[in-house]
Amino acid sequence: MVATSTGWLSQRSRIGIPGSGRFPGGFWERTEGTIGLAGSGLASSGDHVLSNQLSMSTPSRHEIVAAATLIIVKIGTRVLTAADGLLDRERVERIGHQCDLLLAAGKQVIIVSSGAVGAGMGRLGLTERPKSLPRLQAAAAVGQSCLIEAYERSLRPHGRHVAQVLLVADDLEDRRRYLNIRSTLRALLDEGAVPIVNENDTVSVDELRTSFGDNDRLAALVATLLPADLLILLSDVEGLYDRGPDEVGAKVIPCVPQIDTTVEAFAQDRLGGLSKGGMASKLAAARMVTESGCHCIIGPGRRDDVLEAICRGDEVGTLFPGRNGMMSARKRWLGWSAAASGTLVVDAGARRAVVERGGSLLPAGILAVSGHFGAGDVVTLQTADGATFARGLVNYAAADLERIQGLQTEQVLEILGVCACDEVINRDDLAVIRRDEPALPTTQVSHSRGIH
Repeated sequence: MVATSTGWLSQRSRIGIPGSGRFPGGFWERTEGTIGLAGSGLASSGDHVLSNQLSMSTPSRHEIVAAATLIIVKIGTRVLTAADGLLDRERVERIGHQCDLLLAAGKQVIIVSSGAVGAGMGRLGLTERPKSLPRLQAAAAVGQSCLIEAYERSLRPHGRHVAQVLLVADDLEDRRRYLNIRSTLRALLDEGAVPIVNENDTVSVDELRTSFGDNDRLAALVATLLPADLLILLSDVEGLYDRGPDEVGAKVIPCVPQIDTTVEAFAQDRLGGLSKGGMASKLAAARMVTESGCHCIIGPGRRDDVLEAICRGDEVGTLFPGRNGMMSARKRWLGWSAAASGTLVVDAGARRAVVERGGSLLPAGILAVSGHFGAGDVVTLQTADGATFARGLVNYAAADLERIQGLQTEQVLEILGVCACDEVINRDDLAVIRRDEPALPTTQVSHSRGIH
């Protein structure tokens, strides 16, 4: 059953692509419960473009939102602020009202919110966004209390309360603090509070120097931390478009079964660069959570009933279904939150063994070692062209791995005098974070695409 503003909805229907829309190499073609590509030979060839997406069963939006107990809602600065850069309190009120509807339907909600600088500007009487870092941080410090106050006012009339949670990257990298944050958030949810999560701008330099997309990653990390069932990224556009949103005939893609390099190409602007804090960061966040098993929707944050519509199962924005089954809690931490101390470059065979067969990493597959790390540290796995695809706990120190890289397991004892472990990284200590092949050169992307 899904709650709506007027009653209850129990309908179950399958999602497809209504009509058709342009996609590289052909057109989306709607079939019952599947997505195919018309106008090309890709459906039968299994080429790189749209790999693993053709003839793939797509989940029902109704089923996804009905089953979602914990929902993370990320709201960016462009959604929360007015044209003058100040906090739009009316929009906060509408968001609070929609959150109350979700809570009344039995959902739990966590909000990852930007907007502290805009709120601080209003309180301080500033008409322009500060340009120096100290003044930005000062505005954020003042604005944090204004922002949490605005959310509290939006939910208090409904008998609900909010809780402020400020995080920095170190909090999620450290395993003990990571688990403590998870316990605290779960306790807040059990008490019926709505956690309002934001990066601690007053001490986090990178957050204020980069553009608005940083909270997309924060929201994804919170989603993998708990874990959440559904991540909703509210944007200033309707969703992921099949071309530049301003181009004639541009359409929102309702469902993307898997994010690969072809899909990521849609986040390129007309000059060929990635839009900072825009669709590129949202696709990165969607890739993270869907690989972990969580579903994601990128939707229009300026639509007054966007959360209500999503939870009715309406075709709003772009849906990114999660992989079947939730990744284990330990692997979610290894994959995205833990700090990595080094990198192992591996050959194609080792990558296939890890990604496709769920195998362990052996010395023979290692091409290069970089970084200073000891046994038990976290390292990233990369292909020869620099594409990161997994992370894990290594069983050997960097100095030892440099001596045994490329060797067969039976040679390790001869070289080191001791064989601590047959595997460099055991499969139980490996988290795959990217399954598609490395990106094609940008010159092979045939259409220029703009995402705001």
